[in-house]
Amino acid sequence: MRFILMAFVKVKTTKPDEIPVCDISALLDGSNPLGVARELRAASTGLGFIYIKGHGIPQHIINNARSEAYKFFRSTKAQKSTTPITNEHRGWIGSGGAMMDDGAKTDLKESFLWGFDNLNQPDHSLRGQNIWPSNNEKMKFSTIEYFKRVHKVAEYLMRGFALALDLDQNFFLKTSNEPLSRGSFVYYPYQSEKNINEQFGASPHTDFGVLTVLAQDNVGGLQIKNCDGDWIEAPPIQETLIVNVADLLHRWTAGAYKSTQHRVINSSGRERLSIVLAYDPNPETIIDPCDIFGPDFKDGKPPITCGDYLDWRFDKAFAYRKDHSVAR
Repeated sequence: MRFILMAFVKVKTTKPDEIPVCDISALLDGSNPLGVARELRAASTGLGFIYIKGHGIPQHIINNARSEAYKFFRSTKAQKSTTPITNEHRGWIGSGGAMMDDGAKTDLKESFLWGFDNLNQPDHSLRGQNIWPSNNEKMKFSTIEYFKRVHKVAEYLMRGFALALDLDQNFFLKTSNEPLSRGSFVYYPYQSEKNINEQFGASPHTDFGVLTVLAQDNVGGLQIKNCDGDWIEAPPIQETLIVNVADLLHRWTAGAYKSTQHRVINSSGRERLSIVLAYDPNPETIIDPCDIFGPDFKDGKPPITCGDYLDWRFDKAFAYRKDHSVAR
C-alpha cells in the first residue's frame, strides 16, 4: 500500500467569494425559492461547497449538541468503548477506524454516529437502533434535536437543487419517507508538527451520499481542492453551515452538481469538532441521470440504488464493515 506524504501539499489563500455564501431564508419561507435555487446551482456547478446562512437553526441548539459531544470524546477510552460501532453504523469509531482514501494511512479522527431509529425495516445494512452513552443522558436529547432540524434544512436544499434544474421541487425527495440519512460528531485531536507530515485528521476524499451539511466550530482545518487543483482553506464563518455536494448527487446529475475532494488537517493547537449530516433518501432510490436528462442520455454509468452504492463505499472505508461484494 502506498502512503501519501503530506508536507508537499501546500494550502493556498482562499480568494474572496471563492466559497460562496448563500442566504437560504427565502427558500425556507417560500418568498423567493427560485432565486435561492439559482445561487445554489451557481455554487454547486463550480466548487461544490457553499456556506449557508438564514438556515433557521438556533445557535444554542448547535452549541448544546457540541457541548455534549465534547463530554463524550473527553471521557476515557473505556467509557467510549461502551458504545462501540455497530454493524448498522451507530456508535463510536476510535482513531484509526476509518480510511477515506485508498492510498492514505487511517485517519486520526474519532467519530460518534447515529441515524433514524429503524427497527422495523431491515431493508439495508445502515438501518438500526441508535446507541447512547449511559453516563450522558443529555447527549441523546441534544443530538436528536439538532439532527431533526438540520435534516429539514437538507430537505429544503434538495428542493432548491431540483428547482435549479427546472425539475419539480420534490424530484429528489420522491423516495425519502424512510431516509438513510446519518449524523456524526467528528473529533479531531490537535496534530503535532510530526503528525502533520505523516497523517491526516481526515484524508482527501469526496463524501459518499447525496448531500452533506456541516456545522464547523471556530477552529478551522477543513481544506477543499478548488477548480484549479489547489488546496484552499474553508475557514469558519459565524452563524453559517457548510453544504457540499456528495457523490450520489454528482452521479444523479451527471456532474451538473460537483462532488469535490476535501480533507482536514488540524494544526491549530486545539481540539476540533464538527457535526455532520449525511443526507440520503430511501435505499431503493434509483440514481439515474436519465430521469433528469431524458432516456437517450448516456454518461457510461449504469443506474444504481442509493443503498447499493452506500454499501460499497462503506465497505471500503470502515474497518468494521463486512464485504457485501456488491458489484458496481
